[in-house]
Amino acid sequence: MKPERLSRDAFRLFRPIQTRWMDNDVYGHVNNVAYYGYFDTAVNAWLIERGLLDVARSPVIGLVVETGCTYFESVAFPEPLEVGMAVAHLGRSSVRYRLGVFKAGAPLAAAQGHFVHVYVERAGQAPAPIPGEIRAALEGLV
Repeated sequence: MKPERLSRDAFRLFRPIQTRWMDNDVYGHVNNVAYYGYFDTAVNAWLIERGLLDVARSPVIGLVVETGCTYFESVAFPEPLEVGMAVAHLGRSSVRYRLGVFKAGAPLAAAQGHFVHVYVERAGQAPAPIPGEIRAALEGLV
């Protein structure tokens, strides 16, 4: 059964994403795999901009272990998009994001899904608790 299509109220913040020419497929719309890149870009850009992730040096990093997406309507280059973000679950060492891809200003998600980060020690990849600063920021998205 297809999930209920979410509105903007289901998300705590929005990040602009610009579609690219290469995102379109032969059918003239953004290919399904591009949405996963939008999810990854929105989450990691938010972490980096807040000073919570240094991709080269952070001793504890989040690895994607699960992601999924449901599509409701097509989007295409050159449409500007917005990715809505919220935290659906915050565990000891993992976070499940709720994400929605919206046409700029649209009331309902064109696509929506989830993205799970499990935090690990960079060096050995052993699971690690979510660092305090990151946890505090994520709590603001619950």
